[in-house]
Formats: sequence, structure tokens, C-alpha cells
Amino acid sequence: MRLIASLLLRAAVVLAGAALATFALLWHAPGDPALAIAIARYDAVVPTEVIDLVRAQAGLDAGFWPAFQAWIGPLLVGDFGHSSVTGRDVWPELVTAMSYTVPLALAGLLIGVVISVPLALLATQHPGGWLDRCAVALASIGAAIPAYWLGLLLILLFAVHLGWLPAMGARTSAHIVLPALTLGLGVAASLTRILRSGLLEARDQPFLPAFRRRGVGARDIERDHVALHAAIPVVTVFGLELAFLLEGAVMVEVIFARPGLGSFLVNAIEARDFPKVQAVVLLAAVLFVIVNLLIDLLYHALDPRIGEPHA
Repeated sequence: MRLIASLLLRAAVVLAGAALATFALLWHAPGDPALAIAIARYDAVVPTEVIDLVRAQAGLDAGFWPAFQAWIGPLLVGDFGHSSVTGRDVWPELVTAMSYTVPLALAGLLIGVVISVPLALLATQHPGGWLDRCAVALASIGAAIPAYWLGLLLILLFAVHLGWLPAMGARTSAHIVLPALTLGLGVAASLTRILRSGLLEARDQPFLPAFRRRGVGARDIERDHVALHAAIPVVTVFGLELAFLLEGAVMVEVIFARPGLGSFLVNAIEARDFPKVQAVVLLAAVLFVIVNLLIDLLYHALDPRIGEPHA
């Protein structure tokens, strides 16, 4: 119970800091936010009176702390406010954007796991062999390639030259293949390296020969001891990849011109639509906090000594 209370307290501090930092960065960003909102709202150059009216409606003339309190108060009860440009509720639009981004992130994660687990298991069967060296090389190359460049390469190969898959939009299920592959290959690179290192380290533990001398089968040793020892670093990387998949999905959506949080966030930043930008950033912060909470609890389940105070 004390562990859970400590984790929840840390999560609350992180979310509060993320909310304040996001609002402060947007508030002090260069340029006149009222002008950007007015141009986005009316799609034209607007007179000074209209800009002043927009500034008053958006609460930009109230000062930093009054504006922050006016925003954070409703947020604490689940009200994300209204768009400064359209006037519509932010939450329904955010849910619509998430309905495109979440399946993409999960598909990328699935591809990463399907590629990395068999590759790491095969590579560790003969450490230092040609398959192991190939796996390490592929993982290193995959980790070094930026997602935006990999996405463009996949578009050039599968959409332009071969014509097998569509490159832009999200009209059919085929439209998710290239974006998910772009995300999944990056995830696979990280997971393969960590899983390989974890398995090799676990199989080199000094207590394993004692189990073998006692007649414990190789499969039982792999399942009960090697897998458990290797799980902790894998859980760490898996959790981080899961948290950062949202960020990667936003970038990939922009590259492939998919609707989702990517276009939602880019359009909101261009229009200086504070409520929309803050909603996306806080959503990412909440996801990151939740994933870290789950990782900490899973750590404690795998090894109860983790998180215990030292004597």
C-alpha cells in the first residue's frame, strides 16, 4: 500500500509539472497568439478590433496565473475546454483523433514484438555466430534510422516503385500497413537488442550450473530462471517504447498524411489553439505516467525486493 501511495504521489507531481510547463511554454511562445487564432478562425487578415475581441474571448488578456487557473480548474473535473478557433469541445475531437492513432500505435507495437522476440531467441542460441551478428547489425541499423526517413523509404519502395500499398490517408485497412511498419521496425530494433542482452546475461548467471547438476531440465531453467531474470530490462524498454509510441505515431501520421493526433496537434500549434495543444500534451503525460506506474508494479511483482527501502 505504501508503494502504491508513493507511486501515485509521484504521478500527481509529474502531471502537475507537465500541465504548468505546457501552459507556460505556449503562453510565452514568440508571436501574438490572438493574431494566430483570429487568422485560423476567419481564414483572412483581420482588423485590430477583431484581434482584441479574440484575445478577450480566449482569456489572453487576463495574465498568466489567472489564465492558468481558468484552464486548470475545469481540467481537474475532466473538462478539456473549448477550441479557441472553432469553439467546439476539445474532448470529442481528441477522441476522434485518438481513434486513428491508438490502432496505429498498437499495430506498430505488435509488429515490433513479432519481429524482435523470435530474432532475439534465434540469435542467442549461438552467441557470436553469424545469425547473432546479423541480428545485432540489423538492430543497430534499425535504431539508427530516423522514423521519418524510414517512412519515406517505405513510401518510395512499396507505394511509388512497386505500387503495392497506398502511402497517404486512412481510408482502408491497407493504409495502416506502411505507417505501422515504420513504427514497428523502430520498436523491433530496441527490443531485439535489449532482449538479446538480457537473455545472454541471464544464461550466464553463476547459479544456473547448480540447477543443471541437480538434474533440472533445460526447458525448466529457461522458463523459471532465465526468462524471469531477463524480464526486468525487457519490461523497462517495453514500457518506454509503449509510452513513446504515441510520440512516434504523431510523427508518422504527419509523414503519411493520416488523420489522428499528428494532424490534430500540428493544426493546433499553427493556430495557437491552446486548449487543443494542452490536451494532446497532457494526454501524452498521462499515458507516460500510467505506463511507468504499471512498470513499477510489474517490477515489484517480478522481484519484491525492488522498491523496498534499504536497511
